[in-house]
Amino acid sequence: MEIIRVEHVDKVYEDNGVPVHALHDVSIAVTKGEFLVIAGPSGSGKTTLLNVIGALDNPTRGKVYLEGNDISTKSRSEVAAIRLRKIGFVFQAYNLIPVLSAIENIEFTMMLSGISPKEREERALALMAELGIAELARKRPNEMSGGQQQRVAVARAMVNDPSLILADEPTANLDSETAGNLLDLMQQMNEERNLTFVFSSHDNKVIDRAKRLVVLKDGRVQNGA
Repeated sequence: MEIIRVEHVDKVYEDNGVPVHALHDVSIAVTKGEFLVIAGPSGSGKTTLLNVIGALDNPTRGKVYLEGNDISTKSRSEVAAIRLRKIGFVFQAYNLIPVLSAIENIEFTMMLSGISPKEREERALALMAELGIAELARKRPNEMSGGQQQRVAVARAMVNDPSLILADEPTANLDSETAGNLLDLMQQMNEERNLTFVFSSHDNKVIDRAKRLVVLKDGRVQNGA
């Protein structure tokens, strides 16, 4: 089953009135259960492509399909609803809400989806136990290590049972051992739950785990996608 299709996407930004071409005629497809890494040097367009796939940014030209539906022409409210239901995000800086506990951070997307408090707590606690972070439930982000925060972020990304999880440089702020443990966890979720992961990364620890690699250079795909 095809989860994402990107067709002939360009992305152009304005920098002090000067057009900057971040993506050039990019086309890729992602099928269910992939563990795909978008790699390339800094400035190659990795994060821009991930943001376009995740509907955080609109392409200047081209189409983006999520499960066969064109999301590149949807309204802002329609896109927000699609992201909430269909896409989980894991960011380099964790992006946890500082005043909320771990379980409250994980429950947050479910709250936005209108899920009852009882079901939110049950689902969050079950997932935290599965990911080995149950003991963090009542801790706030400043009481956790970077690796613990990133595991909570992974749980938050997974808890709404999305079609796709996008991870932007998820190991960048972690030491080698912690990064390896996080990737072990993500691989396990990929294999056991058939969860679809798409990473942007220039970290060889991430690249070496890829089931499929898409390489970008200067905003262009360098290998078969």
